[in-house]
Amino acid sequence: MKILGHLHTINHHKLLVMKHCFQVGLYRQGLLHDLSKYSPTEFFVGCKYYQGTRSPNNAEREATGYSKAWLHHKGRNKHHYEYWIDYSVNKEEGIIGQKMPVRYVVEMFMDRVAASKTYQGANYTDAHPLEYYENGAGKLGKMIHPDTAALLHVLLKMLARDGEEKTFRYIKEHVLKEKKMDRKRYKACRKK
Repeated sequence: MKILGHLHTINHHKLLVMKHCFQVGLYRQGLLHDLSKYSPTEFFVGCKYYQGTRSPNNAEREATGYSKAWLHHKGRNKHHYEYWIDYSVNKEEGIIGQKMPVRYVVEMFMDRVAASKTYQGANYTDAHPLEYYENGAGKLGKMIHPDTAALLHVLLKMLARDGEEKTFRYIKEHVLKEKKMDRKRYKACRKK
């Protein structure tokens, strides 16, 4: 049952992300999203620690002290800010989060929405992805680039306030047409 349950969960999640990415024009990313979850390194661990109410990576981490599946996953999927952690060119800064390309920030947003829908089920509201992010965002520190964090936070707040249709339209018509992120602009958007 754990194999089928886990397979159903990752298929459901992947299809939601694909649907959402397609709505904003990210067709390639929608199709390729999370393919590493089907690799033996991630899939079998997912089956072993499957619970259906949260990521099996959390259960693996609790059982072993780290998640081998997560380390594999975040190193292969550019929509995770952890993929973009590297040494700064400024030696005093040490390891920091690098600025993510906008299309991957949008995919990260879609990933968070789909994960909330998958695990919350009928209890999902458009506020859940924001709540989940804000409960953990304070611990990110230098691990996520400020511009990346600002854009993600603006999109999550917009989703909670204005709903999916308006947020996805904003992403398609404005965010994905911009050539680079502007943290000041996103901070101004948060106030609206």
